[in-house]
Amino acid sequence: MSVSDQIAIQLPYLRRYARALTGSQHSGDAYVRATLEAALADKVLREDIAHSRAALYGAFTRIWATGHVEEPGLAEGGQHEQAAQTRLATIAPTHRQALLLTTVEEFSREDTARILAVSPEDVDALVAQAILEIESESTTDVLIIEDEPLISMQLEGLVSELGHRVVGTAATHAQALDIFERSPAGLVLADIQLADGSSGIEAVEDLLKFGDVPVIFITAYPERLLTGERPEPTYLVTKPFQEATVRAAISQALFFGSSKPLG
Repeated sequence: MSVSDQIAIQLPYLRRYARALTGSQHSGDAYVRATLEAALADKVLREDIAHSRAALYGAFTRIWATGHVEEPGLAEGGQHEQAAQTRLATIAPTHRQALLLTTVEEFSREDTARILAVSPEDVDALVAQAILEIESESTTDVLIIEDEPLISMQLEGLVSELGHRVVGTAATHAQALDIFERSPAGLVLADIQLADGSSGIEAVEDLLKFGDVPVIFITAYPERLLTGERPEPTYLVTKPFQEATVRAAISQALFFGSSKPLG
């Protein structure tokens, strides 16, 4: 398989990782674009990427660590964009990278160590630190939009374990709006295909009319959202999921405190 084919397969997922790490599609895509430009200019890097998914993420990580990627039009990104960048400037994000890489991106401990240029033992410590931060996050009210009862119960239990309060679970677009109008949530977990054939995407779009709230999509059909043809969700978890993956997404969403997943 050619390098371009390898990158084409991995690009939607690298963009997902970049969005989760930076808090926005605009910033994430700027770093991904810089990574691809570096690969075009470096034959050795291109060969590494052709043989290893981790090499692509490693190249991204090295560029991300420099923090010197130009992001034209940043001012037009709005208050959420500015807030995300301000928040990122105050912290060292390596522990969040380790958590996202091992959970959302499902890299092994050893591959994560190579990507971050640390030891496997360091990865363990970084993930542990990230988990401690999740547990110390401010509590919020959560709306779950999910039509499969077992998954809904699993998410409700996970959210409660993290100290948050579930204000309701909805299996349809109409139920989601009804619950949100009565009990506005500070975080939404949403499937995209609901019980009566309605759309979780449309439900979220309607919820966001009430105000900006972080949204995490949890779906068996990520390809429907990772098209590159429209603004994509900042936080996207693929079913079947590990609980640690959802925890990582919740941590990121609450870290930035805002999300405009559908633009």
